[in-house]
Amino acid sequence: MGRIKSTLIKKTATQLMDGFDGFSEDFEYNKKVLKGTMPSKSIRNKVAGYISRLVRQDNLKYG
Repeated sequence: MGRIKSTLIKKTATQLMDGFDGFSEDFEYNKKVLKGTMPSKSIRNKVAGYISRLVRQDNLKYG
């Protein structure tokens, strides 16, 4: 079992994915893309990780 993400992280990640298609499975790349938009480093890292996970799941589902 893993950690449960808060609704703030989930909502932010889904809104960002709807507005921008340039995210990838790479956590480091997503972190660089989000660098100027997040209020803190920990929130940025959590959102980037969750986006990476969602992109990976979409690629497995539709790939």
